[in-house]
Amino acid sequence: MSFRMPAEWTEHEGCLMAWPTRPDLWGGVFAEVKREYAAVARAIAGFEPVTMVARPGARDEARELCGDGVEVVELPIDDSWFRDSGPIVVLGADGERAGVDFRFNAWGGKHHPFDADDRISGLLLERLGLPRIGSPMILEGGAITVDGEGTLITTEQCLLHPNRNPGMTREQIEGELMARLGVTKVIWLPYGGLEDTETDGHVDGVCAFVGPGRVLVSLPDDPEHPDFERMRANRAVLEAATDAQGRPLEILDLPQTVFTEVDGVETEVGYLNFYVANGGVVVPVADLPEDEAALAVIADAFPGRKVVGVRTRVVAYGGGGVHCITQQIPAAQHAAADASA
Repeated sequence: MSFRMPAEWTEHEGCLMAWPTRPDLWGGVFAEVKREYAAVARAIAGFEPVTMVARPGARDEARELCGDGVEVVELPIDDSWFRDSGPIVVLGADGERAGVDFRFNAWGGKHHPFDADDRISGLLLERLGLPRIGSPMILEGGAITVDGEGTLITTEQCLLHPNRNPGMTREQIEGELMARLGVTKVIWLPYGGLEDTETDGHVDGVCAFVGPGRVLVSLPDDPEHPDFERMRANRAVLEAATDAQGRPLEILDLPQTVFTEVDGVETEVGYLNFYVANGGVVVPVADLPEDEAALAVIADAFPGRKVVGVRTRVVAYGGGGVHCITQQIPAAQHAAADASA
């Protein structure tokens, strides 16, 4: 049976998140990041059900901060980035669902232990009652964006990094993406973020499908930004590309960038790292003047959806954004239901 990964704007049954677990990662801002995770969960719960997975013993804390609108369950986890360690739910020809369980190695072994996070996809699929489709390939969900119509975009910086799948060629990686996610065309961007050393350049920091044939790209307008030239090189690749349906891509630019200080460290809050919910878009913001213009660009990219900004400065300090800490669970549906954004 063939399956395909639907676009993120497809109707969701709900959203999965994981409660922060690593005091060594967050240091003096550990308490603050929990408040930010809870704020994201509450914002998404205004659009769709949210399940927060907490490490055994942390349920009461998560419930208190998240409130009654968020379900909290206890399962063994090592970290709190479900975009990367959670399952990717795919749809069959008749709308039936299954979950792809790629391997996870903590972004090339950057954090230990990670064995519980490598197993969490299977546990979540069992809880959801969905068949598991295993894959031997290491892949994080933040490394890909799809249009639901056969096209996937990723970065060479991440997927070809030797700390992920050193025994696989580019062609073999493409083949596994096609086999497990139902895509027929992979567009390779050369770059993720230069300073994205945590994920080695995930695509969700630089580019996202926002509709069939429509792509929103990070394009910093400050020539001093470390990615000024790199993101323009990415855009040039997209300008020359067509999607799986043979369409040229409509490219929308997100020029706003913002840096702030968290625990003494200069930290970039990436506006592109948003979560598309049922009827809404939840966007990371920094409570700075640039937020308003960035939210306006994203609202234009998603007409008809309510755009909500949530302060996630500390999440950014940890290496991600709203998209990184969430994973959508698409609703069972007929494949044709995914045809419009």
